Amino acid sequence: MRIGLAVPQYGPFADPTAVVEVARAAETIGFDSLWVCDRVMAPLHPRDLYPGGDGVMPARYATFLDPLPILTLVASVTTRVRLGTSTLNALWQPPMLLARTLSTLDHISGGRLDVGIGLGWSSDEYQAVGVPWAGRGARLDETLDVLLAAWTGDPVEHTGTLWTVPPSRVWPKPVQRPHPPLLLSGFTPAGLARVGQRADGWLGVALPLLAGTWQAIRGHAELAGRDPDALRMPLRVNPMITDAPVDPELVPHQGTVEQVAEYLLAAAEIGADEVLVDFQQTADSTGELLDLAGAMHAALRS
Repeated sequence: MRIGLAVPQYGPFADPTAVVEVARAAETIGFDSLWVCDRVMAPLHPRDLYPGGDGVMPARYATFLDPLPILTLVASVTTRVRLGTSTLNALWQPPMLLARTLSTLDHISGGRLDVGIGLGWSSDEYQAVGVPWAGRGARLDETLDVLLAAWTGDPVEHTGTLWTVPPSRVWPKPVQRPHPPLLLSGFTPAGLARVGQRADGWLGVALPLLAGTWQAIRGHAELAGRDPDALRMPLRVNPMITDAPVDPELVPHQGTVEQVAEYLLAAAEIGADEVLVDFQQTADSTGELLDLAGAMHAALRS
């Protein structure tokens, strides 16, 4: 199992100094990967329920650092860990510009980038950035087409419904060939099919039917003539860590370090070859976050 950690990015941790401290310490502890996520705002009167817990967006999301500059900072102060986005809302940016930014980041990091992409869930954010909420799946499919064309084509050319790229030279290509690993999120039937057909892995979360969801993705890969065993499943948890054990039904959303670690180890048997733990919703200081990170790493490695 590879063990990942979310770097400081939001709430009281939205501080570049904390980012550097945690990134360096996590690499020393032995974490395999460091991750960022993506939020634009915290609506006061949201139209959509937050997809987790009690349906209310965490108050800490009101303060959020941009994921790609933060990941660039992390790349500059680390040498070994892989760097990932879980999850980048790719539809908020023109894909040719996003392709250039991600290729640049792959060069800055020396080929350590994992590109995790999703559709998000907040229609308020789509409205704020001027991107239509309707037709997100088709927009994502064409975004993937443009990204892959920019990263692998020479010349690059694309003619689609939303974007047209005339035959062009587009360099540099990413360090990783043919391109950085492409991970997709999603839980709808269409989203799971897209993962199996097009992605290098699925950005998983703690679902009640995790095993069935993973098998569905693997089935789509087989139908597409792809090797399901080549797919990755980095599994993300954002636990509220408690001192005393909680009802097992609350784990991994709540629980002791040992309870959450036990859940993650069980998930590894299902196929979660990598875990990503975010302590920013339970810790109140950088020191506490690193203490929890060290304890979780030790529990998963014991």
